[in-house]
Amino acid sequence: MKNKPLFAIFLIIFINMLGFGLILPLLPYYAEGFGASDTVIGLLVAVYAAGQFFGAPILGQLSDQYGRRPILLISILGTLIGFVILGFANTLWLLFLSRIIDGLTGGNISVARAYISDVTTDEDRAKGLGVIGAGFGLGFIIGPATGGILSQWGFALPAFVAAGLTLLNLVLVFLWLQESLPVEERKKTTSKKPLFSFNALGAALKRPYVGTLLVTRFIFGISFSIFESIFSLYALRKFNLSAEQTGLVLTYVGVLTVIVQGSLMGRITKRFSEKGLIISSIAIMAIALVGWGLAPTLPILLIVLAPIAYAGGVLTTVIPSTLSKSVEDKNVGEILGVSASTESLTRVIAPSLGGVLLGKLSTAAPGVFSGILLVLLLIYVWVRFRKLETDQA
Repeated sequence: MKNKPLFAIFLIIFINMLGFGLILPLLPYYAEGFGASDTVIGLLVAVYAAGQFFGAPILGQLSDQYGRRPILLISILGTLIGFVILGFANTLWLLFLSRIIDGLTGGNISVARAYISDVTTDEDRAKGLGVIGAGFGLGFIIGPATGGILSQWGFALPAFVAAGLTLLNLVLVFLWLQESLPVEERKKTTSKKPLFSFNALGAALKRPYVGTLLVTRFIFGISFSIFESIFSLYALRKFNLSAEQTGLVLTYVGVLTVIVQGSLMGRITKRFSEKGLIISSIAIMAIALVGWGLAPTLPILLIVLAPIAYAGGVLTTVIPSTLSKSVEDKNVGEILGVSASTESLTRVIAPSLGGVLLGKLSTAAPGVFSGILLVLLLIYVWVRFRKLETDQA
C-alpha cells in the first residue's frame, strides 16, 4: 500500500468535510434570516443531496475516462465556488444556488474511493477506504463546533473560512496528488454513453452481486440517515438535551467511528470475510437502532451508541470496498459513483421520514422502524449471498 497517496486522500477528505461541517449546522439559521419557512429550509438541505444524487455517478464515470486527479480538481473548484456564493448571499435564491453547485460537484468522495481502489491491493482495499472514513469523521467532528464559534461574527464568516479551506484543498491536490489511473486504462473507458442514466442505474441493480450491494447500501443508508438526521430532535424530545450536550454525544459517536475506520478496519478485514462483516454489521445495527429508540436513560443510550458507531463504520467502508472488487478496474469510478448516488438519495428521503415517525408516533418510532427495516435487509442479504454462492459452486 502506498502511504503517501493515502495520506493525501485523507487530507483531502478531512479538509473537505471540515469545510462542509463548518456551514451545515448554520444553514437553517442563515436561511431563516431571509424569511425561509421550515419547509423551505428542508428543501435547502434536500437540494444538496439531490445534487449529489445526479452529480456523483457523473464524476465517477468522468474519472474513469479522464483520470481521478483532474476530476478531483474540478469538483473541489465547484465546492469552492459554492462556498463563496454562500458567503456573499444576500437573497434566498443565492443560498439555493450555492447548495446546488456544491451538491453537483461535492460527490467527489466516489472519486476519492476510486483513487484508493487504484492504489491498493484487494487485501488492503477496506483498510485503505477506512482512511476516507477517518478523514470524513474527523472533519465532521471538528467542523460543526468550529462553525458555531465563528458564527458569533455572522453566518457569512464560516462560509468564507470553508471557502479558504477548500482553496487549500485545491492547492494540495494540484501540487501533491499524482494521477492513479494509467492512461491506457482511461482510454478503455472513453465512450459516447450518457454521463447519467437511470437505465445505467437499473442495469447495475440487475447484476446479481452488484445489485445486492447497492440495495444493501440504500436500505442501510435509509436507516442510518434517519438516525443521523433526527438524533438532535430525538435528544431534545426524549432527554431534554441542550444543543451543546447533543453535540458532545454526537462527537462521542464520531470519535468511535473514526477509531473503527482509521484503526480497526485493517485487522477486522484480515480476520473476517467482507460478506461476513456485512451480514454481522447489519444484524448489530438492527439491534442497536431498536435499542436507541427504546433507551430509557442517557447512560444506556451512550452504551447503545457504541455498536451503532461500530456497525456504521464497518458498513460504510466494506460496502464500497466490496463493490470496487466486483467490477472491472475500468468501471470502478462509475460503480462507486452509482453507490454514492444511492447514498445521497437516502439523505433526501430519511429526514422527512424520520420527522414524521418522531412527530406523529413517538421518540422510539424512528429507531424501531429503522431496526425492523434492517432485519428485513438482513434476511434479503442472507438469502442473496447464499444463492450467489450456490450459483458459483
